[in-house]
Amino acid sequence: MAGETDLKALLASMKPELIAGIHVFVTLPAGVSVPEGLEAVMLFREREGTTLILLEDEAQAAGLEAAFRCRMITLNIHSSLEAVGFLAAITARLAAAGIGVNPVSGFYHDHLFVPAGRAEEALHLLRELAKDSAG
Repeated sequence: MAGETDLKALLASMKPELIAGIHVFVTLPAGVSVPEGLEAVMLFREREGTTLILLEDEAQAAGLEAAFRCRMITLNIHSSLEAVGFLAAITARLAAAGIGVNPVSGFYHDHLFVPAGRAEEALHLLRELAKDSAG
């Protein structure tokens, strides 16, 4: 399954969905294992350490110091990993409204982590973008 590459089709067909719960970013120093039982939405290893995105409650229960309280918006369109301009168009629309975003691409979908207090606004802007792109 290659996914969609046409920018207009991607924007017009995306169905942004606000995922339940508050997420946070956590970092573990290089060489430190992920605590047993954590269900991270994302895990990424960098030279400086491991970044986890997980539910705030899980981070607190594990005694981990968290940053960036955010909500997760999944763009329900199977975008190709080689699609050009999709996230650029989305982040530009959110930036124009002063909303920061941390995007993460999975194999099937793109996911946006936006400030918790602005998630509904971001969702509205994304729905408008899809509608505008549909013609």
